[in-house]
Amino acid sequence: MEKATFAGGCFWCMVSPFEEMPGIGGIVSGYMGGTVPNPTYEQVKTGTTGHAEVVQIDFDPELFPYEKLLELYGVQIDPTDPDGQFHDRGSQYRTVIFYHNEEQKLLAEKYLEDLGKSGRFDKPIVTAVEPADVFYPAEEYHQDYHKKNPKHYKEDREKSGRDEFIRSHYSMD
Repeated sequence: MEKATFAGGCFWCMVSPFEEMPGIGGIVSGYMGGTVPNPTYEQVKTGTTGHAEVVQIDFDPELFPYEKLLELYGVQIDPTDPDGQFHDRGSQYRTVIFYHNEEQKLLAEKYLEDLGKSGRFDKPIVTAVEPADVFYPAEEYHQDYHKKNPKHYKEDREKSGRDEFIRSHYSMD
């Protein structure tokens, strides 16, 4: 198993797209990229710790290659928004591909370059590619939030504008 770590706005919305895929061994919501050791959700949500909300995915690259993870990640986000994702605003909701090895770095850079050339967006791609740092798992109540609190999750996701964005930019071609 290998690890992939993606920041794509609210981590609640970043779990379900990956969880049913073959070769996915587990997904943990958490924090990465900041300067405060062992941050709490209350600290991270202020935007002052430098962390982004992330999902860390254990995957079998033989069953689900990293390139496919990148493609699935890419259609969950607005890669042109430097100030957050959808209704979640602030640096803690920025988009980042945190790479765990040189191959992931090169694949992520190529994916974003190709996405920028695709003509799908009228603004530049701003999703960062950064080395993976210390991963801090989020509090237990954030893990599998969509399953533990389906009503609130569904309402929050609908209000966010994420699904509308996905439909408008990634309709089945």
